[in-house]
Amino acid sequence: MTTRNDCLTRDAHDALAALRDQFDLPAGVIYLDGNSLGARPKASLARAQHVIGHEWGKDLIRSWNTAGWFDLPKRLGNRLAPLIGASDGEVVVTDTTSLNLFKALAAAIHMQASHPARGARRVIVTERTNFPTDIYMAQGLSSWLDRGYTVKLVDSVEDIPAALDNDTAVLMLTHVNYRTGYQHDMAALTRLAHDAGALVVWDLAHSAGAVPLDLNSANADFAVGCTYKYLNGGPGSPAFIWVPQRHQAAFTQPLSGWWGHAAPFAMAPDFAPTSGIGRALCGTQPVTSLALVECGLDVFAQTNMAAIRAKSLALTDLFIELVEQRCGGHPLGLVTPREHARRGSQVSFTHPHGYAVMAALIGRGVIGDYREPQIMRFGFTPLYTSFADVWDAVEILKQILDNEQYDVAAERGAVT
Repeated sequence: MTTRNDCLTRDAHDALAALRDQFDLPAGVIYLDGNSLGARPKASLARAQHVIGHEWGKDLIRSWNTAGWFDLPKRLGNRLAPLIGASDGEVVVTDTTSLNLFKALAAAIHMQASHPARGARRVIVTERTNFPTDIYMAQGLSSWLDRGYTVKLVDSVEDIPAALDNDTAVLMLTHVNYRTGYQHDMAALTRLAHDAGALVVWDLAHSAGAVPLDLNSANADFAVGCTYKYLNGGPGSPAFIWVPQRHQAAFTQPLSGWWGHAAPFAMAPDFAPTSGIGRALCGTQPVTSLALVECGLDVFAQTNMAAIRAKSLALTDLFIELVEQRCGGHPLGLVTPREHARRGSQVSFTHPHGYAVMAALIGRGVIGDYREPQIMRFGFTPLYTSFADVWDAVEILKQILDNEQYDVAAERGAVT
């Protein structure tokens, strides 16, 4: 049986342990919700104060030039690119994941409609268990198009091959499932979609900064993701969109704002798209939020995704092992794959009173979150989660379950 001392020993030999000091983690809290909102890098407070107090407060509008505000989306995109297997000039940090997904879907549909052999394709295929906003955006885009576009929902990864046919324009998938932590085989599914004549849009919201990615090697078509989870950019921080160089000349999207114009300050009445990844930009950028994204990326620059992945798997293996050993007499159901190749950086368990148990955990300082139906999610961010955190979290979970220290009638907050 693993002991807490064993966990402390592992922490003492952890090459990433020192990075924990770069995050502002409250005393008495075990934070296992980085898959929903990452912890705050300590540097972000000083960065925000400088942007607001000096760049905005002193230099005012001059900072678009003097502080590099105008270049932030592309500069941050180049810093983020190595984490997802992208090249310079292929990523911009901008807008929200939902808006970027709309752009990517619209671009993929336009490319298919313009293809001499694929112009009649009208179906977007995705999973029923995909993150709801992804499905909603696909449904919303389809409903605005007047040529019979539809969204086809499949119930499992095994159903995807049969769903890809001569009517499929786009396969839209989230790489790591937000409920279960299941990780798709990106390269295999991209190849399968291409063989069927479809393009692929990947949502990396639960992947970027958590698992190694290589979009270019996988020959993916488009990808989007957020920066406020594992990348620690702050609540609601701008998302990102990836467009590979091979698609950039054909990339066009309906949100043609002035930041995507070839000469935005020429103030011409007609839109002329800029070249390259700038085509994915829309309007004026949220500079303060953008600036904070860099603080999270600064931490990633001190390590690599291989080291992060190795610790992620060790943390999640340990959590599964301890929960099953120490809480095995309770009606907990593991819904996260045990297989490393199929697991992201979270572990999800069901419990008949999952919301009440999670509320009790949060009340005891172990912060995870809850998703319907009955799923308790625990996210493991190797940059600041320790092995002792895992042991202590399971100990508190055991006490709550053994003593039924949870309120099944607890009132639910607006955010669970």
